[in-house]
Amino acid sequence: VQLVESGGGLVQAGGSLRLSCAASGRTISSNAMAWFRQAPGKEREFVATIRWSGDSSYYADSVKGRFTISRDNAKNTVYLQMNSLKPEDTGVYYCATGLSGNHFTEPTEYDYWGQGTQVTVSL
Repeated sequence: VQLVESGGGLVQAGGSLRLSCAASGRTISSNAMAWFRQAPGKEREFVATIRWSGDSSYYADSVKGRFTISRDNAKNTVYLQMNSLKPEDTGVYYCATGLSGNHFTEPTEYDYWGQGTQVTVSL
């Protein structure tokens, strides 16, 4: 599976961005999908995950109420809508394919990763 993220960029605090993760090579409709992020000098951290069917999602406390993960299995694509962005949301955002259909927060539960897209939030 190849994952390609897009939609990152520079935005002012309070603004919005929508990230996309397009999968190719095989369908991801049976897999949970997740977004992680990594800020400079910090470890990669969990952001959001969605179950294979799209009927259940889970978020890190730091983004709950501001970010929304969704998926379109017909398009083999996952999205992350990010609203009310803060400078601490800055980092490289990665999407990942789960080892199963159920969502988890640990990176070890995900096997395929994209190359990442940079999100920078300025004051």
